[in-house]
Amino acid sequence: MLKQLDIMAVLPAKDMVRARNFYRDVLRLEPADVMDEENLLYRCGNGTAFLLYKTDNAGTAKNTQMGWGTDNITAEVEDLQGRGIVFEEYDFPGLKTENGIATTPVGKAAWFTDSEGNILNIFQRQ
Repeated sequence: MLKQLDIMAVLPAKDMVRARNFYRDVLRLEPADVMDEENLLYRCGNGTAFLLYKTDNAGTAKNTQMGWGTDNITAEVEDLQGRGIVFEEYDFPGLKTENGIATTPVGKAAWFTDSEGNILNIFQRQ
C-alpha cells in the first residue's frame, strides 16, 4: 500500500526563524502550509513536498537529506551561487567535484547546506 501514497522529505531545523528566512530569501521558497510555528510545509514541482520542523537534532546528519532534480545543473548551480550558496567540494575515491559539481556514472550532482546544517543536493540524470 505504501507505493500508492504520497511521500515527502522531512528536514530538521534548530531555529525556525533562521530556517524560514533562508528558504524564503535564498532559495525563494514560501511555505504552502504553516501548521504552526514549528512545522512548515513547502511544495515543489510535480506535487512533491518537504516538511521543515523544529528540533535540536538539526545539522547532525552527515548524509544528503533532500535533493532536487533538474535538466540543467550548471544553470541551477550558477543561479544559487549568485544568491550566496557555497557548494561543497568533495575529493573522495569515486567522487570528485569540480566547481561544486560531480560527474558520476548516473549523472551530475552538487551539494550545499542550508542554514540548519542539512545537506541538500541538486542532481541531473544522464
